Amino acid sequence: MPDIIELLPDNVANQIAAGEVIQRPASAAKELLENALDAGSNSIKLVVKDAGRTLIQVIDNGQGMSETDARMSFERHATSKIKKADDLFSLSTMGFRGEALASIAAIASVELKTKKVASEVGTLLLLEGSEIKKQEVCSCAEGTSISIKNLFYNVPARRNFLKSDNVEFRHIVEEFQRVAIPNPEISFVLIHNGSEVFNLPSGSLKQRLIALFGKTYNTRLIPVEEETDIVDIKGFVIKPEFAKKTRGDQYFFLNDRFIKSPYLHHAVTAAFENLLPKENHAGYFLMLYVQPNSIDVNIHPTKTEVKFEDEKAIYAFLRSTIKKSLGQFNISPSIDFDQEAHLYNMPIKPSDGVIRQPTIKVDKNYNPFENKSGSNVGVGNDRINSNKKNWDKMYDFEPESEISSMNYVDKENQEEFVFDDINTDFIRKDQVFQLHTKYLIAQYKLGLLVIDQRRAHKRVLFERIVKNQKSKKRLSQKELFPKSLAMSTADYLLVQEIKGELEGIGFELQDETKNTYLITGVPADAAGVDAIELLEGIVDDYKQSLQKLDTNKDNSIAMSIANRLAIKVGVKLSSEEIIQLINDLLACETPGMNIDGGKTYVVFPINQIENCFRDGI
Repeated sequence: MPDIIELLPDNVANQIAAGEVIQRPASAAKELLENALDAGSNSIKLVVKDAGRTLIQVIDNGQGMSETDARMSFERHATSKIKKADDLFSLSTMGFRGEALASIAAIASVELKTKKVASEVGTLLLLEGSEIKKQEVCSCAEGTSISIKNLFYNVPARRNFLKSDNVEFRHIVEEFQRVAIPNPEISFVLIHNGSEVFNLPSGSLKQRLIALFGKTYNTRLIPVEEETDIVDIKGFVIKPEFAKKTRGDQYFFLNDRFIKSPYLHHAVTAAFENLLPKENHAGYFLMLYVQPNSIDVNIHPTKTEVKFEDEKAIYAFLRSTIKKSLGQFNISPSIDFDQEAHLYNMPIKPSDGVIRQPTIKVDKNYNPFENKSGSNVGVGNDRINSNKKNWDKMYDFEPESEISSMNYVDKENQEEFVFDDINTDFIRKDQVFQLHTKYLIAQYKLGLLVIDQRRAHKRVLFERIVKNQKSKKRLSQKELFPKSLAMSTADYLLVQEIKGELEGIGFELQDETKNTYLITGVPADAAGVDAIELLEGIVDDYKQSLQKLDTNKDNSIAMSIANRLAIKVGVKLSSEEIIQLINDLLACETPGMNIDGGKTYVVFPINQIENCFRDGI
């Protein structure tokens, strides 16, 4: 039997390696940016066309390479960073494996121009599919310029798996931010399709964060700083009131390299204990500095995961440092009495020096249980101060509604209506009431119906929005005073991605200035709601849906709006409002299912209730 094991050709081996290192254009941009950092650059420019499909170019003013080094840089496992195995535990550079350029050259056309400092001429290299097409002397600026063209041109299956330009460019922005944040002393520029997206001058870390994420971050950041024998910590956490439902603003950097660490993330979460709503996540930009020999960064191809020698100690220091910062800035109670000194600066005596006994005026004729007609009413009457918020308009369905086959309450006298789908009989308006301002109780001939009012309202709003989306019915409410919303570049690009869907449900958005939208209209159901808060919430919810791999934009946006506009627990409803809500719920295509999962109502048949009172129960 002949031998069947053979060595792979270099070009095939490089393509396999590229599959581990280069998943999308953003991966290639990351590797080139890290190489520019390792070259000692203080100015780096990233130029992208068609979200990286056509061109990814990085230009730096670093130390450059000689002709021999330029040629060797494209060989597999060729690196200047390590000479022996022990060097893996004393790394101070971003890249070290010597795989990035070889992998990129295997799946793209590459042009490299480089010149060492003080050299008279530079080197030009052209490669295609790992094969060198040209190598010659050239005239160029000091440093390195490397261009990747037609990424995945020879791996069409990989190219077909790429997402839209908006999605791919968002990933490039994320990688750009991960490199730019921990290096505020270096200036960065990002250009996409000829337009300047970022121009970040050198400065402080706080200036860098504001330049990347917007001016609003100037008041959101709480500084964190601590030095210990094991780890030095510095950076910022975001104030609890600005916490989001997504994990977007969560950045760990270890020795200036972006990492992911669920264990350390838990330390931050523990520091924010009792300061955040359950569904919100703490935001942070934290730099950790440890001795290189106390970590192992060689456990993942993208180097985003690391192993710590003393992870528990770092956890404890991180948690206590953040709690200390939150206390110092009066976010959580502080045990430092000097922090509370201002509480004791109250004057002991009035300005005139005379201490007087406080007086209280009482209206003896006031009766809190007397209505306008003068008659007394019961304390528990649910209809006193009933909270009505344009419910008639909120639940108005179009006359041509598909649900006309249902039996509704007569709008004139509201005598009775029928629930065909749950086999109920007659219900009168005096047979419904609200329980704990959370549940709706309806009596009917065969038993009892219990409805969760918030879940029911979410279902009604969700199906109405989806119906309008399908029918292209755009119901918008003009804003009397248009509102300006400044966003981070990543969020701005995300809104660009879903702008068509947002406008389809009633939003009216205009580009105002860089990364800023002018909101001139909102969906009709959202009239009276803070437009900025609503749009920011939709963006956060959409990010969360992307994490859950929910790619249906229409449904994601509809669910977000329904969640944010549905009535809250604690809102009192009149009997008319209760009946209207029940009517609209039972008119839905899926009335019994909450949009987040679970039930919207529960039916208790009369025989089941009677069984509870039988002997022996």
